[in-house]
Amino acid sequence: MGNLKLENKSVLITGADSGIGKAVAVLFAEEGADVAIVYHSNREDAEKVKSEIEGLGRKSIIIQGDVSDSDFCRETAEKTAAEFGGIDILVNNAGVQFPADSIEDLEEKNIRKTFDSNIIGMILLTKAVFPHLKEGSAIINTTSAAAYQGHPQLLDYSATKGAIVSFTRSLALQAKPKGIRVNAVAPGPVATPLTEATFGEEKEDLSKPPFERNASPEEVAYSFLFLAGRESVQVTGQVLHPNGGLIISG
Repeated sequence: MGNLKLENKSVLITGADSGIGKAVAVLFAEEGADVAIVYHSNREDAEKVKSEIEGLGRKSIIIQGDVSDSDFCRETAEKTAAEFGGIDILVNNAGVQFPADSIEDLEEKNIRKTFDSNIIGMILLTKAVFPHLKEGSAIINTTSAAAYQGHPQLLDYSATKGAIVSFTRSLALQAKPKGIRVNAVAPGPVATPLTEATFGEEKEDLSKPPFERNASPEEVAYSFLFLAGRESVQVTGQVLHPNGGLIISG
């Protein structure tokens, strides 16, 4: 068990059925939080995360839907607040990516889905959750090193991640008078089901130094914990970079 840094806090996390979202959900539960898991389609994985959280003695609910649907976002915020008596922390983590070797190969439907899932849905859910937040609450958005370095196969994905950085900084300015902190995490390469499905994953070479490998979701999750807790009380409008040592601006 953790040190209960988030004792009695209620958390809403999107994309929490696998990868970084799952790791954050479990870590937050270890630190004392109740967690609402928002997922798109894999109910079996969401149920497993829910069971793991409940096994830690915390409450958990699972909510299936599409964050690009404003009605779903409103219902999700209301259900989470009703179940837990409020919302203290929002983690916007859901996202998709469709690689293409050339801009000419980008399919319009995939471009629109990427923007709907990665940034439009983030804004819509944040809008729905915002009235439930209060002084001391935190919003944490998942962006990517691709927002700063670009990615030759992920043009539209990288564009959405850049938009998330700008959204984070702008909302932080707006939320500051209310005492709500808004930050982001920009991981480098992470070994998640999404990246494995997209690019495949070579077997990890354990003889390499730690920073010459993909991060695990659990390692990245500690950046989210820092931004959620009291340790980051003076941090807002910022981006943390758990990327294994990539030197990037921002």
